[in-house]
Amino acid sequence: MDYRQRIIEEAAVMFRTLGIRAVTMDMLANRLAISKRTIYEVFRDKDELLRGVISWMTVKQKEVMMQILEESDNVIEAIFKLLDVMSNHFKNMSPAFMMDIKRLHGQLFRNIEEPNDLPYYRNNSEILLRGIKEGVFRKDIDIEITNKCLLEVVRLANDKDVFSSDNVIIEEMIRNIYINYLRGISTLKGLVLINFHENR
Repeated sequence: MDYRQRIIEEAAVMFRTLGIRAVTMDMLANRLAISKRTIYEVFRDKDELLRGVISWMTVKQKEVMMQILEESDNVIEAIFKLLDVMSNHFKNMSPAFMMDIKRLHGQLFRNIEEPNDLPYYRNNSEILLRGIKEGVFRKDIDIEITNKCLLEVVRLANDKDVFSSDNVIIEEMIRNIYINYLRGISTLKGLVLINFHENR
């Protein structure tokens, strides 16, 4: 593994668990047992490092999604597995991580909210088409509109200010909205599968 990849992977762990602002280049260098100068030879500054981390995380998320979709018997099973992965993702992430991105790196946050930079958005049309083919989603749904609606669920979850006074657990909120949305586009066969996986 080259220095760039080592730095990105370690920075990803530290950013997610401690928050971006709390992590210094000195801390990262000490964790990697390399000099801070070595980091700056690879990344101009912390913003460039953060962009590298976000890009790498996006690729990893897409790989996980594709593996789950390939290994699942049906698209409903895949969706519930993806929701479990997302839940673990939120539980293992410091609230400071997304807060720091929004407050300190606003342009980067706006960029990663674009649909083309969200792996779950890019794959969502495939999920919907597969669900129609399997007979679990209705044939009359508008895939483009449904995609946009599901993206808004993600954007809403990222906007912690909306729920800051309600003690809402973000992953539970997304799961609740997502599953109820799925019920609205599902056939009877899909509803049976949703009930099965929801009550396991």
